[in-house]
Amino acid sequence: MCNDDTQWFYDPSTGEVSQGKEKGWDNRMGPYSSEAEARQALSIAAERNKAADADSDDNWGQPPSWEN
Repeated sequence: MCNDDTQWFYDPSTGEVSQGKEKGWDNRMGPYSSEAEARQALSIAAERNKAADADSDDNWGQPPSWEN
């Protein structure tokens, strides 16, 4: 387990980067191992989402009757 006091976090509502858990979970992305990495939080999340979307199996079967 990492020491959150030495990790970096990104606040998407303000765009600020801080070290340690200074704010609540609802305004915090991370932890990241460096300040530079935390500053890239949104692009890192976008890349991870894109990779997850490409890797997912979205075959949910037949569409509902109202979509036919």
